[in-house]
Amino acid sequence: MWKSVYPHPQAFVAGNWRDGSSPERFTVVNPATGDALAEFSGVDTTQLEAAMEASDLAFRDWSLVSAWERGEILTRVAAILRQRIETIARWMTLEQGKPLAESRAEVNAAADVFVWVAEECKRTYGRVIPSRVEGLQQVADFEPVGPSALFSPWNFPLILPTRKVATALAAGCSCVLKPAEQTPASAMALIMACLEAGVPAGTVNMVLGDASMISGKLLSSPIIRKVSLTGSVAVGRQVAALAGTSLKKCTLELGGHAPVVVLDDCDIDHTVATLVRTKFRNAGQVCVSPTRLLVQEGVSREFIDRFVEAAKHLKLGDGLDERVQMGPLSTAKRRDAIDAMVGDAKRRGGKVLAGGTVVEGRGFFYQPTVILDVPDTATAMREEPFGPVAIVSTFRDPEDALVEANRLPLGLASYLFTTNLRCARNFTKRLRSGMVGINHIGFGLPETPMCGVGDSGYGHEGGSEGIREYLVTKFVNEYS
Repeated sequence: MWKSVYPHPQAFVAGNWRDGSSPERFTVVNPATGDALAEFSGVDTTQLEAAMEASDLAFRDWSLVSAWERGEILTRVAAILRQRIETIARWMTLEQGKPLAESRAEVNAAADVFVWVAEECKRTYGRVIPSRVEGLQQVADFEPVGPSALFSPWNFPLILPTRKVATALAAGCSCVLKPAEQTPASAMALIMACLEAGVPAGTVNMVLGDASMISGKLLSSPIIRKVSLTGSVAVGRQVAALAGTSLKKCTLELGGHAPVVVLDDCDIDHTVATLVRTKFRNAGQVCVSPTRLLVQEGVSREFIDRFVEAAKHLKLGDGLDERVQMGPLSTAKRRDAIDAMVGDAKRRGGKVLAGGTVVEGRGFFYQPTVILDVPDTATAMREEPFGPVAIVSTFRDPEDALVEANRLPLGLASYLFTTNLRCARNFTKRLRSGMVGINHIGFGLPETPMCGVGDSGYGHEGGSEGIREYLVTKFVNEYS
């Protein structure tokens, strides 16, 4: 399967690759051309139940494998991903659209996750609690929670499922992965690497198909004891409600609408370069993407002129072209949603300084867009654009910027650019956000926690906190 130009999408159930048996058909489309890459059927209920049963049986053995042995296997997964980097990166660019350089970086990042959790799983220490009674030993220990249902989206089709699968395996859990139907090959590459490295059959399963049917079955099954979702706020609410009916442990990494406060004393060269690079990465289809750029008046003219000029000169095109800096949006639907959002902002008084239109021709391209002075009533100021759209406004008093930064119930990521350390500390304390970047945008490393507050979800991925999400505490009270 590694040698295919683009693999035929299949589910992986109970140790075997299988075509889906559902009558519903799905098409994988190259977003740079609009051409079909593959067609496949989703799993039916029988296949889904087989995946859960395999996960249940495998958990009984995998949970007893020592952390050292699990770590050795996971380290091999990382090596295999790096060995296959060119094949996986090409699959990813074909199905998702991002430039090859970004796809390669994602493969390496996925390998880094496996390397880190392979070591961290050896450090999931319990503790001995001093007893009040002689002869009594009190121990709080950690155990894997059980078979886990993992839901990942299309925007980072390898690193997002990797964070879930690698961490679940490191903790001693088995899993059923449900990736996005738009980008199945990247998730297949993950499963293939796990198998080649020696993860036992049945410990990892992957299903494709109708999201409503699959999530309903997984979340209602007593076999599944843990749920992890990266997705929209609306889907997160539904998953949380379903998981709550059977009290499953749940991690939700949902949407964002990241504010960026740029103060007069910022390093303007660093600030512009950082924000252009990160705003238009993956065509803006990033949950922590800087979106609302709040710029203090003293530096606003220079910042806006330089940011707009840089956005206009980004090279768009097919991600397979090594010269391309920004690829297409993932689907025609996403492109049209961005165009509608920009049109709404314009009608309400927003001034388009760059872009603002669909790129004519093949594929789902949209110009890198910068809009100034968009009112709060506009859709783009209330809902996450999730595309190559930067919304710029100016302010005089930093307190006003703080109010705007905290206006929405979404609290995933926020950013501040300043050389004033005291101001940075003040903003960090007062921003209602799970993650804050000061003069830097770089969340999602394996060793650091990724988390949101408010409508952006709860729980953690990454860091020691991420592994704890797949563990439960057992207290043992032993008298001798």
